[in-house]
Formats: sequence, C-alpha cells, structure tokens
Amino acid sequence: MVAIQALLFGALAASAVAAPANPHDDKGNHGRPVSKLPLVNSKALQSSIKIKELMKGAQKLQDLAYSHPERNRLMGGAGHNDTIKYIKNTLESLGGYYKVELQQFSTLIQLSEESSLTISNAPVQHGVMEYSPSGNATAPVIVVNNFGCEASDYPTTVSGNIALISRGTCDFGLKSVLAGLAGAKAAMIYNNIPGGLNGTLGVPRAEGPYIPTVSLSQEDGTALRTSITGGTAVSANLFVETVITNATTNNVIATTNNGLQNQTLMLGAHTDSVAAGPGINDDGSGTIAILEVAKQLAKYRVNNAVRFGFWSGEEEGLLGSTYYVEHLPAAELAKVRAYLNFDMIASPNFIYGIYDGDGSSYNMTGPAGSAEIEHFFERYFKSNRLPFTATEFNGRSDYQAFIDNGIPAGGTDTGADRVKTAEEAKIFGGTAGIILDPNYHQAADTVSNLNQTAWIVNAKAIAAAVAEYGTSFKSLPPKEAPTKKRSMLPSVRETSAKRRVSRKTMKSYQ
Repeated sequence: MVAIQALLFGALAASAVAAPANPHDDKGNHGRPVSKLPLVNSKALQSSIKIKELMKGAQKLQDLAYSHPERNRLMGGAGHNDTIKYIKNTLESLGGYYKVELQQFSTLIQLSEESSLTISNAPVQHGVMEYSPSGNATAPVIVVNNFGCEASDYPTTVSGNIALISRGTCDFGLKSVLAGLAGAKAAMIYNNIPGGLNGTLGVPRAEGPYIPTVSLSQEDGTALRTSITGGTAVSANLFVETVITNATTNNVIATTNNGLQNQTLMLGAHTDSVAAGPGINDDGSGTIAILEVAKQLAKYRVNNAVRFGFWSGEEEGLLGSTYYVEHLPAAELAKVRAYLNFDMIASPNFIYGIYDGDGSSYNMTGPAGSAEIEHFFERYFKSNRLPFTATEFNGRSDYQAFIDNGIPAGGTDTGADRVKTAEEAKIFGGTAGIILDPNYHQAADTVSNLNQTAWIVNAKAIAAAVAEYGTSFKSLPPKEAPTKKRSMLPSVRETSAKRRVSRKTMKSYQ
C-alpha cells in the first residue's frame, strides 16, 4: 500500500500543454485561408451535424475497443491508446485549422481483480471496489453508524473485524480509509438504491491507506444490516486480489488557429471507459459529438477561439481535466471564458438535463456566467419544443476543475445510474423505476444501446453553443478576477456535504 501511494504522489509529473495557438495564423480547413471562410452560423452548424456521422464515430470507438482482448477503452490500455490516436489523427486531418497537442501525464490504473465473498458460509454476489488492495479477512461483520463518513461513525468493535457501511454522503475511498484507521480488516459498502454497485475508491488518498473493500447490492446489504442490528452474529470471509500499476496517458487538446485567443471557449468530453466494456454512451457519446462539431466547425471562422479538450482518466477520478487545469499557467487559464462539458448524452432511458448553473434547483451556483450558460441551453430546448430538467453541479464530471478555478461552466447530459421517476417518464418518455442508462459501466454500453434521438438533440445543442460563444460572449457577465488556483489531487475526490445527490456517482465514487 505504501508503494502504491508513493507511485501516486510521484506520478503526476509530465509536460504541460504548449502555448496557445498564434492568433495571427490564417489556416483554414484543408489550407483554405480562414479569412475566406464564412463566420460560424448556428443554424448552419447545427444542420451539419448528422446522426449517421455520429453513429459512424461510435462504431469506430467500439471497433477500437473490440480489436483487443480487453474489449474496453480503459485508460492506459490498448483500446484507449487507439482512441487517442484516432482523435488526434482526425483533428490533424483538417488542414491546420486546429493546433493539436497531446498532454501527457501518469497515474495509477487497476489492471485486474479476483475476489470471493461468503457470509455465514454462503456465497454472496459482490463487486470489488476499484483500487482496493489485495487481502483476505475472516471475521465478524460490524455495522457502521450513519454513512461512515466520520471517524466517530466507527464503533470500537470494528477493530479486527469487517465493516459494513452504507453508500451515501462521502466518497467510497474515504469510507475505506476511515474503516482501516478504525482497525477494520476489510470493508463492505452496500448500495443505497436498488441493485448492485460498481464503484471505485479512487487512487490512494492522503488521509490514509485503503483496506480490502467490496460492494454489495442494496438488498443484500440492508438484509445483512437488519440481521446484525437485530442481534444475530454474522461472520464473513472476504478475499480480494488486485493488480495495480502506473500508466502513462494523454489528453488531446485542439485549439482553433483563428479567433481571439484571450477569449476562448473550451468544451470537453472524456475518452476513457471503465474496464467492463467499450463505454460508448459513457462517454463515447460526448467524445464523438464534440469531435463531429470540431470537424464541422473547421468550415467556418470564429471571432473567439474554440478549444476542445478530450480528457483521459475521467473514470479514474477526473484526472485528465484536473491535470490540464492545474498545469495551465494562470495567465492562460484567465483566457478561458467558459467551459462546456458533455458526458453521457445518449442514454437509453434518457432525460434532457442541463447543468444547474444558476442554482435554482439544487442551491449550488456555478461561477459567474454559469447561470447564463444554463439559460442558453434552456432556450435551445424551448426553441426545439423539447422538455428539460436541471442537473446538479455535484463535482462528478470534468467541469469540476474549471469551476474550482472560477471558470463559468455548463453543458447537458442524459443521465447515468439514477432511477427515472414516474413524473420524468411522463415528461420524457421511457420507463419509470429503472435507471437512466441500464448499461452504465457494463459490457452492454455499446453502439446498439445508444438512444439516437437524445444524441442528435444534444449534439446539435453543442453546435449551437459553439456558434453562440464562438461568435460572442456578450451574453455572459464581464470576466471576474481569476480565482486562486488550488490543488485538486487528491482533493478532487473529496466531496462536500452539499454534494450528496448522485447524478453520475462520480463514476461511482460515492
């Protein structure tokens, strides 16, 4: 465990992205001078986004994943490395319209896992929390109070035993650390919504080492808790073996060679999947959508520079976007006028979600300008006579590092592992009582399970936003003085008490 922590704190040492593109470069699509290109137009750019091209891109990502035995695009793996090459090559094929850069960084990844769990001598279905250390424990199961987010939640009897902890309020990683500090040999974290739990502890934390940690379904966990609190003594045997190593990966950053570089719109999506599958909705849908918008934008000139961030390591804890923001000089960060995030925009049982920049729904406002970004997307959906709802700014996707540094942010999503309500089913269609993406973090997150209707709507919303802010930021308030930058690793995985409602569960970090 000590060795793993040493790897973490030595890992994030890599080259930063080079200086921004020269605003005087007059490069257009396939060498056509930018001055000869028409100014970007919202209607035209939206019209150029076709579902056929989106699906072709999604199929490409799936083919890249399936061309390797792992059949995924896990950060550091062959499928993900091929994804990065594909994105870079596509952007570089646009005749010099973009300055395309790779930003390299290193971090830990989990390559494999094996496990077993028996409770009262009966095998129990479970999952292994990503980044769990290896270990074997046979001991009584002790119920932890509340959500196990405070040291005081752990009774003295947990020492030398196995802790049973409810999901909720704080990160899984913090629960594992606190259980270990209380003397527990291992931990079991059970879901607080129906069904199983596919979670990650995140890369090691400063608070302390992890202990072997597995996940249980809500049904099994609550039944176990009820039995123990009712006076029944329960013992378990838990075995976990994981292989964790250091990996090097890349963000892909593409900036228009035209437009004001001190007034830059940035938008992003993550390029990696979990180990279970190819990750075509999560987040192939966002990746391909912004890539297609980038391709079509190359037919136009812009007044304000537009920068696309294709982030690596989101599934491991927002690593790529955090690394980018932390390593961008303060003077360059101040030139980023707004950031738009697109993560899971083709969910099968979708909603049309807009990040709650004004805080009117979740009482958590983004930096100044976030409200106006939210209102822009609201106008987009209204103009298309489509319903929408607010999505919480809860720190569970790549906008977080930008928000933490005072950059206004926004975007859209279609939902992950939250259960659709009856009211939402009436508004958006679909099925109440099941999660918004039943294939979330599963092998079935494939091309065939994308909702094409939701996808094209959101992809055109991206195009509309790029046209809006690539032309003018007049709808946003004046820029504020830059916020003092703060370190996001490992604190990116720390979740405040206000961030309790899971949308995407920080890739099941909580």
